[in-house]
Amino acid sequence: MRVDPAAESPLLASRLTPAVPPEPVLARPRLLRRLDEGAAGPVTVVAAPAGWGKTTLLATWARLDGGTPDVEPGAVVPDSGDLSVSPEDSPVSAWVSVEVGDDADRLWAYLAAALRTATGSAEDGPVPDRPPRPDQLELLAATLAAADRPVLLILDDLHRVADPAALHGVEFLLRHAGQRLRLVIGARAGLHLPLHRLRLAGELTEIGPDELAFTDDEVADLLTAHGAALPAADVRQLRERTGGWPAALRIAALAVRGQPDPGRWVGQFGGDQPEIAGYLREEVLATLDAAEEDLLRRTAVVESVCADLAGALTGRADAGQALADLAGTGGLLHREDTRPPWYRCDPLLADLLRADLARLPGPELRDLHVRAADWYAGDGRPADALRHALTAGRWDLAGDLFVAHWPELTRYDSDPVHAPAPGAPPVEVIRADPEVALAYAAERAYAGDLPAATGHLRAAAGHAPGLPVPRRQRFLRLVTALELTVARLADDPVEVRAAAARLLRTRPPGATPTRLPDPASSGGAASSGGSASSGGVASSGGVASSGGVASSGGAASSGGATLTAGGSGAADDADLRAFTGTALGLVELAGGGLPTARFVRARAAAREAGRPRTELVGVSRAALLLAVRGELRAAEQAAREALGMPPCRGWSCRLDCAYAYLALAQVALLRDQPDEATANLNLAGPALGVAGGLVDGSAGDAGGGRLAAVRGEPVATAVAALCRAHLHRDSGDPAAGQRLLVQAREALVDLPSAAELTSLLRAAEADLRAERGDLDAARDLLVGVDTDPVLAVASAKVELLAGDAAAAGRGLPAWQAPAATAWPLPVRLDAGLLDAVLAGRAGDGRRAGRLLEQVLDLAGPQGCRRVFTHAGPPVRDLLAAHLDAGTAHFTLVSDLVRGAGPSTARPAAEPSGPLDEPLTERELTILRYLQSILSNVEIASELSLSVNTVKTHVRNIYRKLDATRRREAVRRARELRLI
Repeated sequence: MRVDPAAESPLLASRLTPAVPPEPVLARPRLLRRLDEGAAGPVTVVAAPAGWGKTTLLATWARLDGGTPDVEPGAVVPDSGDLSVSPEDSPVSAWVSVEVGDDADRLWAYLAAALRTATGSAEDGPVPDRPPRPDQLELLAATLAAADRPVLLILDDLHRVADPAALHGVEFLLRHAGQRLRLVIGARAGLHLPLHRLRLAGELTEIGPDELAFTDDEVADLLTAHGAALPAADVRQLRERTGGWPAALRIAALAVRGQPDPGRWVGQFGGDQPEIAGYLREEVLATLDAAEEDLLRRTAVVESVCADLAGALTGRADAGQALADLAGTGGLLHREDTRPPWYRCDPLLADLLRADLARLPGPELRDLHVRAADWYAGDGRPADALRHALTAGRWDLAGDLFVAHWPELTRYDSDPVHAPAPGAPPVEVIRADPEVALAYAAERAYAGDLPAATGHLRAAAGHAPGLPVPRRQRFLRLVTALELTVARLADDPVEVRAAAARLLRTRPPGATPTRLPDPASSGGAASSGGSASSGGVASSGGVASSGGVASSGGAASSGGATLTAGGSGAADDADLRAFTGTALGLVELAGGGLPTARFVRARAAAREAGRPRTELVGVSRAALLLAVRGELRAAEQAAREALGMPPCRGWSCRLDCAYAYLALAQVALLRDQPDEATANLNLAGPALGVAGGLVDGSAGDAGGGRLAAVRGEPVATAVAALCRAHLHRDSGDPAAGQRLLVQAREALVDLPSAAELTSLLRAAEADLRAERGDLDAARDLLVGVDTDPVLAVASAKVELLAGDAAAAGRGLPAWQAPAATAWPLPVRLDAGLLDAVLAGRAGDGRRAGRLLEQVLDLAGPQGCRRVFTHAGPPVRDLLAAHLDAGTAHFTLVSDLVRGAGPSTARPAAEPSGPLDEPLTERELTILRYLQSILSNVEIASELSLSVNTVKTHVRNIYRKLDATRRREAVRRARELRLI
C-alpha cells in the first residue's frame, strides 16, 4: 500500500501491478500473439463472462512484458513477479485493476498513478489525479503525443465502472494523443466506451469466449500440468462438456486426479455438480436481474433458441432484444451466424438451468414443453416438436405429429442429441392409441437409442391385429417405415433394402413408377415369395435373424402377413417414394456408390410431398454426384438451392450443407476457379470433421494433408481428396496430392459399390505419377482397363505422355459412342481432346479440328475449362490453330488459348523484339477479332464502325506487325503475347 500525496485515500500497489496468476500457468501462444497484434493498435478488448481466464491471460502477457516469448504451447510460465525492461521501441506498460465501487474520482486516482509511472511525470506534472478538466485533458494528450515511447495501459475488470462519465477522459485521450496511448481492456460486459465507432474504424481488436476457450491440446496440457493426464478421447469429451471454459476445466483438473475411473467421471461431469454449480451461481447468475435469469431458465427447456421461440416460452414481447443483450453485452449466450439468429447456452450453464427447471411444479414444466412443441410444429421442426410433446405427456399431440410427419422423423446427420429421454407412454395409452408407441420409437431412434426404439416398435406392432382394416394398413406401413429407419441407423443395408421393398409394395396400383431394388444385386432384399428374407427388428437395435416385428400381424415376417396396398392418395405415394429413395440412396452412398438418379428422383418426390428435410438430403447429395458427373450447371443450381433452404440455416443439417459446399468446390475446380474451390472446400471441411473426419491442410496450404474417411460418408471424403489433390498439383506439390489419393483409395477397399469412385481416384493418381515421370507406377495403377472407360482414357494419356502415340490410339475408348454418354463428362472430354491431339499428330488437321469442336460443344454449356487449361501444350496448339480455322466458340477458345500454358508448336525462344510502334487500344481490339472467321464487314458491325475505318486499322496492324495477311498477323501477335 502507498499513499498518493495528491489523494486523501491510500492507493493499493496490488492494483497497479499485474495479478499473480494461479499456478500452474500455461503458455497459450496463440492468445499471446493475438494480444501482441492487438496492442499495436489503439484498443484491444478481452471480453467474456466470469471464469474465462481474462485476468490470467492479461497478467501472463503483462509479466512477459507485453511480448510473446519463444515458448512452446503448454509450457509452464514461471511467476517472476517482475516486469522485464522494455526495448526502446516498445510501449511502456501500466496496469490498473478496477474494483467494484470505483467512481470517477477513485478511478482517476489510479489512472494518474499508472500514467505517471509510465511517462515519468512528477507529482505536479500534467497528469491530474482527479477527473481532469478539458484544459488538463488537452495538456495530458499533448504530453502523451510527445512521449518517446507509447503508453500501453492495461485496465482489468473495466466493466466494474458504473458511471459512463468516468471514462470520458480516457476516450478523449484515445482520440487526441496521437496514437501514443494504447488500451488493453479485460471486462465482462457493459463497457462505457465507443466500441462501435472503434470497430467501424478498424481500431478495435476483440478477443471473446470463442478464442479464450481451450482447445483439445490446451486441455491436455492443463491436465498434464495438474498431474491428471487423460486419454485423447476423454480429453475431447471433457472439452466438449465444458465448452472449453477455463474455470470449469481447472475445477475438473483438480477433481479428476482422485477419481478411480477418470473416464467415467468425465462422462458424468456436468454443471449440476456442486463445485461448478456454486461457481456459476455466484459468478454468473448473481450478476443478472430476476427477469434475465428467468429468461435463461425458461429457454433452457430447449437446446437452442431464437427470438420467436423465446417469446413463445416466456410470453415476453422483448425476448429477442433480451437474448441479444445476453449474447452481446453479457456474453452468456453464443450467437450462431444465422438469420434469424439462434442462441445457445454454454453446456455447463445449460446443465445448471435444466436442473433448476426440474424443480419447477409439474404443470408449469409441462406447459413449457407444450409451448415448445407447438412452436416447433408450426416452424416445421417435427422432431423437436415430437420430443417435447412426449416429455409433456401430450400423447395425442405426439401421435398426431408422428402420423403427419413420419418421413421427417428419421435421422440424417450425426450431431448428438443432448436432451434427456422423455418418459415412456403408459401401457393404457399405447393400448388405446398404438401410434403413440410408434411415435416414442421414432423419437428414440432419432436420438440414437436403437434398443429402446426397437423395443417400443415391437410393442406397438403387437397391437396391429386389433385395429380396423383401413387404420391397420396405415399402421403397418408406419411400422415398416420405422423398421427401415432403424435398419439404416444400425448400418444394415440388407434389411434397409428389404424394408424398402416391403414399403414400396404398399403403393396403390397405377402409382408413379419407382424402380424397386434389384434382389439379385442387393444381396437378397426380398425373397421370391415377396416377404423379406430376414425381416424384423432385433431387440439389440439391429435386425432379427428371422421372424417379424410381431408374430401377430407384423409388418414383415417369414411366412407372416404381408402388407396390402392401400396408399391414401398422391401425397402418401410421394412420401413413400421420397422416403425409400432417400434411404436406399444413402445406403448406396455409404457403400461407395454414386446413385445420382436415385437422389434426383427422391428429391423430386420430397418436393412433391412437401418434406423439406428429406428434400434437403436429396438435393445436397444430388448436387455432389451431379458435380462428379460433370453436370456443372445442374450441380451448382442444386447446391445453391440446398444452401438456401431453411433447414440449412438452423442448428443441424451441417452435413447436408457440407455436401452442397463440396459440390460447389468440385464445380469451381472443373471450371478452373481454384480460389473458389478452396474456399468451398474449407466451408465443407468443418462439417465433415464434425461428422467424423475430413482433415486436411489449411487453406492455401500446399503441404501434405491428412485424410481420414468420414464414417458413412466415403464418397464425400473421396471427392474432397480429389479436389485437394488437384489443388496441390496446381500449387506445385503433386506429391501431397498423390498421398491424399492413395489414402482415399485405401479407405474404399472394403466397400462393395466403390468401383466407379475408385477408378476416378486411380486415374487421378496415375495422372500425377505420370506427370512426375513415374510412368511404370502409373501403368500399374491402370491394370484392367478393358471394361473401364475411366481407366482406359487415363491409360491412353499415360502412353501418349510416354511418347507411344500408337498405343494411346489403340487404348482410347470410343468416346463418341452412345454408351459414352454415361461417362462422367470430364472423362469424355479428356478422351475427345486426346483423340484430337492424336489426329493432329497424324497430320489430319481437319479431323483434329472437327473433334475439338465436338469437345467444345460438350464443355461449353457446362463451363468446363479445366480439361483444356491443364491439358498441356499440345492442346494449346490445337486451340490456337482452331481460332485460325474458325469456331462457334470464339470467346471461349480465345480465353482458353490465353490460359492453357505455353505452346509446343513454336520454340520457346524470345520473340524477335518489341514493336517499334505499339498498337493502339482500337487496333488491339480489332486484332482480337482477326483471330475469328469474321470478315471486315462483320467486325465493323460488331464494333459499330465503318468498314473503311476497320480496313484502315487492319492495314496499320499489318504494318506494325510486319505481316502481309491475317493469319501471319495473328501468329506474330501471339509470339509477342499481344493476344
